[in-house]
Amino acid sequence: MLFKFFSRNTEHSENSQISRKFSQLLFCLAISLLWLPSNGFAQTKCPAINVKIQNISNNTGVIACAIFESGEGFPNKFLQFAPKIMITQISGTDASFEFSDILPGKYAIAVIHDKNRNGELDTNFLGIPTEGYGFSSGAEVTLSAPSFSDAEFTYDGGNLQLSIALSY
Repeated sequence: MLFKFFSRNTEHSENSQISRKFSQLLFCLAISLLWLPSNGFAQTKCPAINVKIQNISNNTGVIACAIFESGEGFPNKFLQFAPKIMITQISGTDASFEFSDILPGKYAIAVIHDKNRNGELDTNFLGIPTEGYGFSSGAEVTLSAPSFSDAEFTYDGGNLQLSIALSY
């Protein structure tokens, strides 16, 4: 009986000692983390093409922003030919998109305000758009949609800020 009592007290004191050492280790670890430079864990911002869409007329539907690498399918067949497409709900009169992991090169961007969410820029019987649209490099619609070269811009692989105003 005395042996049982003594062995229980020994186990309890050993567990208590292990717990105390573990607590001390955690405390030392926490203190050492405070001494590390704060920028050691700071995340760097990845290079990207940041696109701000302005002049959104209302909150109906979504804004679709597509980046093209060539003239194939530009500007209206973005679902088939644009390698990167982003779509967002509308809140307010502006929207923003960030295209990351883009290699340096020549690109063009097409944006539509897809009011009915059908994935395309709707037009009337004359072919005139009935939804908002916009293009990079200030490319404008004349008698037809602008060409890839009209909307083309060069991306060097760093951070690039673009602003595109929608036309209705």
